[in-house]
Amino acid sequence: MIEVRNLVKKYGTHLAVDHLDFKIESGRIYGFLGPNGAGKSTTMNIMTGYLGATEGEVLIDGHDILKEPEEAKRHIGYLPEQPPLYVDMTVREYLGFAAELKGIPKAKREEEITEIEKMVRIKDVEHRLIKNLSKGYRQRVGLAQAVLGFPEIIILDEPSVGLDPKQIIEIRELIRKLAKNHTVILSSHILAEVREVCDHILIISKGRLVASDTPENLEKMLGEHNSVEIETGASPSEVRLILKNVPGIEMIETQEKDDGVTWARITEKKGEDIREQIFTAFASAKTPLLTLKAAGMTLEDVFMELTQSDTVPDAFITKAKWEEVGTDAGDL
Repeated sequence: MIEVRNLVKKYGTHLAVDHLDFKIESGRIYGFLGPNGAGKSTTMNIMTGYLGATEGEVLIDGHDILKEPEEAKRHIGYLPEQPPLYVDMTVREYLGFAAELKGIPKAKREEEITEIEKMVRIKDVEHRLIKNLSKGYRQRVGLAQAVLGFPEIIILDEPSVGLDPKQIIEIRELIRKLAKNHTVILSSHILAEVREVCDHILIISKGRLVASDTPENLEKMLGEHNSVEIETGASPSEVRLILKNVPGIEMIETQEKDDGVTWARITEKKGEDIREQIFTAFASAKTPLLTLKAAGMTLEDVFMELTQSDTVPDAFITKAKWEEVGTDAGDL
């Protein structure tokens, strides 16, 4: 549905986007991640027609965003980080104005605006001036204008920035609801939010794509070793003695807490899952486990690994490239 080909954006001598290639397929929620200065917002602005590219092209449902902007933009709803609101208008006036700009037929405008107001829960403030609304309601109004016309693709740049926890949860629920009928591209610095709602993640660093996969696969692929965390009333030395004959253990870290409970992280050999053996070992020793949980690499760990280092593991690049172009794995 969206195809980014060899995209380059330069500001003078600064290369903001460096020959970027990826595809966005229908029916998914995509997380678009990158540290500040990675080229994330620049890429999104080019994808939505706000900026021109130095080189390359962006195809929206087969239409070039630069050569056929009007047709391409029909398929996109965009919420920038700072919603483009006219604060001296009421909510209803503003949405009517946005609907007219989008070319929604006059006979359908009122009905569609009402439907969208109910969807994003702003019907109760439709006659209030936007400048008198809270940050959360303003964000909802911006989202409403993005959804107007029911475009196939909804692009959201930091939709939950500045919101309180309750508002963040409500925005997440709304994104999930939108994803039932739309393809959603979500940019956010809140990695827990991305992990919670996204089906697929794209990570860029220094203007280049460094990862493209599901959150689960990203965590598995960079985590060479999984680990298990336990808490028990046994002493650190007793923990090590109990685990002495459990196969598949790479390393054991222990720490005795003030309350007499011992915390331990048990690193597994690659490809092993020893949770059952750990449980059985402690049960045989008649020593109860207070907690036992898997503790693999998190999305935060993946993000830091890929965006702070100058290189990416070869195997990981291969997987990202395979996802990106749909090449048969045997050809790489």
